[in-house]
Amino acid sequence: MGRMTHASTFPGGTAVSWLDVYDTESIDGLRGGTPHLHLVSPECYVVVAGRGRLQTLIAAGVAETPLAPGTVAWFTPGTVHRAVNDGELRVLVLMANSGLPEAGDAVMTFPPEHLVDAATYRAAAQLPDRETEAERQADADRRRDLAVQGFLDLRSAMERGAAAPLERLYAAAARIVQPLVPGWEPIWNEVVGEQAERTRATLPALANGDWSSLLASAVFEADANPGERRFGMCGRLSTYRLGA
Repeated sequence: MGRMTHASTFPGGTAVSWLDVYDTESIDGLRGGTPHLHLVSPECYVVVAGRGRLQTLIAAGVAETPLAPGTVAWFTPGTVHRAVNDGELRVLVLMANSGLPEAGDAVMTFPPEHLVDAATYRAAAQLPDRETEAERQADADRRRDLAVQGFLDLRSAMERGAAAPLERLYAAAARIVQPLVPGWEPIWNEVVGEQAERTRATLPALANGDWSSLLASAVFEADANPGERRFGMCGRLSTYRLGA
């Protein structure tokens, strides 16, 4: 049995970030983040402080999940979700498929005229490079409010029993990310796929009494990425370097 060595990414090929949900007021009087959906990556909220709600839209209907310290809530791709901050809401976010959300696996719920194609969407989604934090927050709020407008229209349609607007959003989201998808597969293979293949190889080896994989055991610690917290879709984000 030979010694095996390898680097490591975070368990499950997930990404981890701290999220302080925006506490600025949106166009409907609620405080919180930007409604959006992911096309391939499940997401999990582990609430560590504060209070809030997770508003969701899926083909089965409209729902709202209370968020309080200790709540663990997750949702699958295609779930339109909006984090509402009812008071100092702080969340540990776990994202599957580390690397894919950063590579474009998210589409915000802008009104249809902003979802025509990738270029139209990008013009509404990109935040300008501003000098002051107040300016950057104002830009994030404007983008959030545009997505809330689309979210409210979707929710109203679904409450009337109309599924077509959600289906049109899904079609638009797929159209927007389509040019990016070929670049996602190698990212996935390097993280999630590599971990899955390592486990696949280890199981039959252990069944045959081969414990050499244990010689490659190691301990890792993640450092926060440098710089100020980013203005993300749902709030201020602190991200971590999880690859080795």
